[in-house]
Amino acid sequence: MERETRFIGQSSAFLDSVERATAAAVLNRPVLVIGERGTGKELIAERLHSHSARWDGPLVIMNCAALPETLIEAELFGHEAGAFTGAARARAGRFEEADGGTLFLDELGTLSMAAQERLLRAVEYGEVTRIGASKPVQVDCRIVAATNEHLPDMVDQGRFRADLLDRLSFEVITLPPLRAREGDILVLADYFARRMATELSWESWPGWGPQASVMLESHDWPGNVRELRNVVERAVYRWMEPGRPVDVITFDPFASPWRPGANGVDAPARATQRETSDESALPAPPISDMCADLRATVDAYEKRLVEAAFARCRYNQRATATTLGLSYDQLRHTMKKHGIAA
Repeated sequence: MERETRFIGQSSAFLDSVERATAAAVLNRPVLVIGERGTGKELIAERLHSHSARWDGPLVIMNCAALPETLIEAELFGHEAGAFTGAARARAGRFEEADGGTLFLDELGTLSMAAQERLLRAVEYGEVTRIGASKPVQVDCRIVAATNEHLPDMVDQGRFRADLLDRLSFEVITLPPLRAREGDILVLADYFARRMATELSWESWPGWGPQASVMLESHDWPGNVRELRNVVERAVYRWMEPGRPVDVITFDPFASPWRPGANGVDAPARATQRETSDESALPAPPISDMCADLRATVDAYEKRLVEAAFARCRYNQRATATTLGLSYDQLRHTMKKHGIAA
């Protein structure tokens, strides 16, 4: 599937971030993009590049966390032949590759203090020195950096240079997590689902069932848009009735009674289940109460059962689900139904 570069969303928090990126794009200044994993930091970097005067220059992307510390400086600044063991020939670094364009440094907070010092000089003076070289090389590239860390706290802890932070934070764009983007979850879910339905050659997209809609909106989405896309595409792919609305959601693809180590992990939960059923089963409500309002009585009894299981399992949701014979998703739906706090 082709690379997804569109911004999908309608919440004010999300649109404000996109508008700020668009406004900052025209200025030749460094920008910091802050956000949790999966919030779209790289998409913002691409927007900053494509809406700038450097749009026809290179956009060079480097994930600072993907390389061992010993290689980061060589990747950033390049090296001469024979500069270290294995350097058989000279190689330009990412700064030189991004000359005339934009250099996007992802996971900036993982850089070592030594690399930060050399990065500061490159940002300050626009010049880099290859490892093993004696003369610097002038480069003209815009720096866009991203992290999910709070850099001022890292400065206080002595893990990040204050002067480098000052140089890079001309503009700071903080992306909202998906759970804070009101109304965007189902918009995104519908968009990704339609794409997957097309890929599967479905005649049309039948939409989401009521249970699936509730589950999608009530999930916390710690992995944000990236997690949502995986969950949605998996749900559509596994649905065997293209003519009916998709109504089954699986958040954890690893959930299985046959997963490695399942016996050891689930043994305490099974023991808890026996204790709950043998020692502390709740008494059934009186028949007179049941006759008065059957649905309300059943709901109240179900809520008491869930709350009792929660207390017995020390409020561990997965253990509670196993104790009650429910899937994790079914437990979350039941909690939402009865207003039981997580």
